[in-house]
Amino acid sequence: MYKVFVNEKKLTISKYPADIEKNLRYEGFATLEIAIDLLENTSCPQMNVYGEEIEEIWEDFTHMFRVVEAAGGIVSNKEGKILFIHRLGKWDLPKGKIEKDESLEQAALREVEEETALQELILEEFVNNTFHVYKERNGDRILKTTYWFKMSYVGEKDPIPQTEEGITEVSWKNQDEIQQEVFPKTFQNIKLILQTSGTVMDGEGEDSKENQ
Repeated sequence: MYKVFVNEKKLTISKYPADIEKNLRYEGFATLEIAIDLLENTSCPQMNVYGEEIEEIWEDFTHMFRVVEAAGGIVSNKEGKILFIHRLGKWDLPKGKIEKDESLEQAALREVEEETALQELILEEFVNNTFHVYKERNGDRILKTTYWFKMSYVGEKDPIPQTEEGITEVSWKNQDEIQQEVFPKTFQNIKLILQTSGTVMDGEGEDSKENQ
């Protein structure tokens, strides 16, 4: 199963109908165009497109967009708190676009260092990837894939926001603060990766991508 967020609404691509109001059997590109249009331009809260050949559906879906790849970190400190950045009124995890000839791991570490000024980081493991769709000012349709890694910070310095990138605050949050402060003001894909990684204790336990 694949989960993609379109205007903060969830589009799933799966093998079977889901227990939700809107399911569409895959019958080619037109099915995907209809699903995207409903999520972007109506009050439809979520959509499931289903068909037996899920990887073929996903390949067709990716061809509808310019794919942008990014990498980021779920960073914990010695107290078990998680590192968040605040930008444009939203709490987020540090992340950014992968540069040419850069590995996913290198990109994730670099972006965390640049956005938070923390350098004593230990890369632990790849967690999963998230997907979301948006439009650029020139009208290009983008499918952004972000690869997430767990990291540990073993230093003692306080984080510093990268203000030139619009980051106004960097803060460590505990479980209660994540639930009460972060979740009401963050993105759906950030909630998803925190839950699927086990970072949030009462998460849904679902993967952003799972083969059925």
